[in-house]
Amino acid sequence: MNRSVVVSQLGARMHYAVPQILASAGRLAHFYTDICATKGWPRIVGSLPKTVCPAPVRRLAGRRPVGVPPELTTVFSNFGLRSVLRHMQANDPVKETSHAVWAGAAFSEMVARSGFHGAAGLYTFSGDGLEQMRAAKRRGLWTAVEQMIAPRNVVEMLLEQERQRFPAWAGAAYDNPYARTFASRETSEWALADVILCPSEFVRRHVIEQGGAADRCVLVPYGVNPRFKTDRRSRLPGPLRVLTVGEVGLRKGSPYVAEAARLVGAAARFRMVGRPRIPQEIAQQISQWVEIRGAIPRAQMADEFLWADVFLLPSICEGSATAVYEALAAGLPVITTENTGTVVRAGVEGFIVPVCDASAIAFAVEQLAANDGLRMLMSANASARAADYTVEAYGKRLLAALPQTTPIAHDSGYETAKLLDRQAVR
Repeated sequence: MNRSVVVSQLGARMHYAVPQILASAGRLAHFYTDICATKGWPRIVGSLPKTVCPAPVRRLAGRRPVGVPPELTTVFSNFGLRSVLRHMQANDPVKETSHAVWAGAAFSEMVARSGFHGAAGLYTFSGDGLEQMRAAKRRGLWTAVEQMIAPRNVVEMLLEQERQRFPAWAGAAYDNPYARTFASRETSEWALADVILCPSEFVRRHVIEQGGAADRCVLVPYGVNPRFKTDRRSRLPGPLRVLTVGEVGLRKGSPYVAEAARLVGAAARFRMVGRPRIPQEIAQQISQWVEIRGAIPRAQMADEFLWADVFLLPSICEGSATAVYEALAAGLPVITTENTGTVVRAGVEGFIVPVCDASAIAFAVEQLAANDGLRMLMSANASARAADYTVEAYGKRLLAALPQTTPIAHDSGYETAKLLDRQAVR
């Protein structure tokens, strides 16, 4: 019985968790990616002087899919380098989306031309899979697409609402035709997929609303392996320490972090860790209430979680934010929104606050600052919850969600692939 799977993946998403899971289960037929340090010229980049290679290129050499056999791996290193250099020049949302459409289609076409190594199925990621899914369907494979975040139409709608609320944060108004192209790729991928893997109910609900088949949308939450714990029975003297991790901008709900910090005042210290995507004048304005640390190396993240008493992520739109899983593993109570795709339970591991509600965030922070017993209870619950969301547990959920041998009978089979091919020709 053939149960093998081809995985194609741009970048090092979740440290290559999907190909690692399938390899450890003996089900990986082949792994396609753009750049990793186990194949091709990236193997030698790490040994070159810093003056020879720019930092973004050197970071590529740190991509190591541990546990994925090199002999089962194909990399498109030259394409990957070109993609990185193009992305470095994409300095606004329109150019970034244009790059995402180009990179996803180019990568997908290369996978389709390279073949499927006798596999029974193909696993790919939203926006990056259309061409290879068509090719896989023509060859009788089942296909699975992971919807990593809410559909693009939903992301754009929610962000537009925030741009209207906070025009100074958003910068100049713009129209993004590439977002519509990306959304069209997503819906075409759903039509071809035997399984649409959704990391949260938030994502699943919106995929169905946007036209994905409900019976093929499968909920598979992520998992992380604990790398550090706070193990702090009582917090340090002084204000409550509130940590936010992620890009500083509208999608992560950063305006509400800043406003909550202003409302709470001296009872708490707020810190943002992540690349700022806001005008400099806004960063200066909110720095009176929030410490903006900027992007830091992943190796230093343990110190940030150890610093914190509470984790805050009031995102407007996510898939299922891995930073929340890490915070639970670190034993931190979490204040978050339903839109983060969270596994946090309201009143158990933390607080689920409404989106766009700084007052609700401030109230939750004040509750934890004033009631150390509540904070300690939620901290213990967070650690216990994290035990159900390790990479091992995620692997079991993922393997159970995938077809075992042959494609599932539905409209997205060979006939749909032919129809989409005809539409593409037109």
